[in-house]
Amino acid sequence: MPASPTVFKRMELKYRLTGDVFQPLYAALQDYADPDAYGRYTIGSLYYDTPNYDLIRASLEKPVYKEKLRLRGYGVPGAGDTVYLELKKKYKGEVFKRRVPMPLETAMAYMRTRDKPEPSCQVLEEIDWFVRQRPLVPAVYLAYDRIALAAKDNPEVRITFDERVRYRSSHLDLAFGDEGDPLFPDDTMLMEVKLPGTMPLWLAHLLDAFALYPQSVSKYGTCYREHLFPESTEEGRKP
Repeated sequence: MPASPTVFKRMELKYRLTGDVFQPLYAALQDYADPDAYGRYTIGSLYYDTPNYDLIRASLEKPVYKEKLRLRGYGVPGAGDTVYLELKKKYKGEVFKRRVPMPLETAMAYMRTRDKPEPSCQVLEEIDWFVRQRPLVPAVYLAYDRIALAAKDNPEVRITFDERVRYRSSHLDLAFGDEGDPLFPDDTMLMEVKLPGTMPLWLAHLLDAFALYPQSVSKYGTCYREHLFPESTEEGRKP
C-alpha cells in the first residue's frame, strides 16, 4: 500500500492526454524521475456528498476555496484492511489534505453512524467537525490504475498517470470491487504533477516540448457533470 503523510499541502497540476503522448513522454521522464516502489497499482475512492450533491455543485462553480471528503483504498480492501478517510481542501490552487488511516469496517461504520472511533487525533477531530456539519452519504465510487514517478533530485516532486478511470453510482462500498463504467473516452489518461514548491526547470521544459498545459479536470466533477446529471449541465448552458 503506498505510504503517504497524514497532513500536507502542495500544488497539483492536471493534464489530460492520450496513450500516443504518454509513451514518448514517459520515456523522456526516465532521465529525471524514477518509478515508485509500488509500480502500477489501483486506487479506489468512495466520495461522500449531501443528497443534493452540494459539495460537488459548489466545487464546479470554481470558488476560491473548496473541499471534498472521500474514503480511499488501494486495490480492493477487505475486512481489517487499512483505508484512508480524507478531507481534501483547495485554496487558490494549493491543495491541503488531511487523512486518517483506519480499518475499512471502522471507517464505513463511522460514516454510517457518526460514532467517532477511538483513539482520536487532531486530524480526525477536523474531519469529524466537517462530517457533522452536513448530511453526508456515499455519492459515487471512482477507481483508476496509477503509475507514479518521483523526481530523482527531489522525491517530493511526483508525476502520476491515471488510466482506465471508471465510476459507479451503485454498490457504494470499497470492498465490492474496482469495476465501473468508463469515465473518459478510450485511451484518455490523466497526468498529475504534484509540487511542494516551484516546478523544476527540466519538468517545465518537458511539458513545453510536448505542448502540455494544465487543465481544470476533476474526476468526481466530470462524473457528476457528464454521467450522473448531464441534463443539469445542459440546462445551465441555456441562455
